Amino acid sequence: MRIRIRFTRGRPGRHFALATAVLLTAAAVIAVALALWRIAADLNWASSFAIPSGLFSHWQVWLAGAVLLQLCSRVLTRYGRGRNRATG
Repeated sequence: MRIRIRFTRGRPGRHFALATAVLLTAAAVIAVALALWRIAADLNWASSFAIPSGLFSHWQVWLAGAVLLQLCSRVLTRYGRGRNRATG
């Protein structure tokens, strides 16, 4: 019995790009959760926020970070699937 293993042709970084995109999406979800926690803490709906002072104590920073992470994830997903900007 013979077993043939076929490797996909293409750029080897595409699988890595797709895996990284999944991790960036998870990080974006966590950043949104932290932004919502900060908003809830400001409204006294939740316990105090874990980071009481500094740059990362503001919900706007966490929300902007989530948007940036999701944007990077989308770019990596498009690269990993082999789509360019013109074809969508």
